[in-house]
Amino acid sequence: MSARGARAGAEALRVTLRDLGGALADAVAERPAPLGAGDAPGPAQIAAGGPRAAGMEAEYELLLEMILEGSRLHYGRPLTVRPGDPDLALLLGDQLYAFGLSRLAAIGDLAAISELADVISLLAQAHAGANDDLARAVWEAGAVAIGWGASAGHDAAKALARTEDPRADAALARAAANVAATVTVEPTS
Repeated sequence: MSARGARAGAEALRVTLRDLGGALADAVAERPAPLGAGDAPGPAQIAAGGPRAAGMEAEYELLLEMILEGSRLHYGRPLTVRPGDPDLALLLGDQLYAFGLSRLAAIGDLAAISELADVISLLAQAHAGANDDLARAVWEAGAVAIGWGASAGHDAAKALARTEDPRADAALARAAANVAATVTVEPTS
């Protein structure tokens, strides 16, 4: 499996949203915000690199970038869409959730839709509790479950998160790492 970096995914999202027009296009930044150190694969690239996305990697990456940016708009950390108004940010976040989920529905991947419903609800819970570690773990584990399928450990970790168990972020990270340990990622050229 090869994986693109998150920067390429953010740029593909930026171009797509510009082409769509409307309020989203008006709020698209000239350049995505810096991603931090390096250009490692993000959740969208991780999920798109799994066997469940085989043959549709670009579509999975784009729809997941939409949903990821939607969540960033909801929680104040967007990379690509930067409206000046916080109320508009929430509305555009909802629109991106809808765009991404409708694209996933068109593919017919009900397991991924269910997983993303869990990701979205667990993210809301993590952010309500100001738990950034849990939010990161939810995305990481969700991306792995979308790309490779959920495991019993993943489902148990989500159950811990739902009960606000302080061990949830570590359990989600472990569930994702257990799958990642069996996968070799080759850099793209």
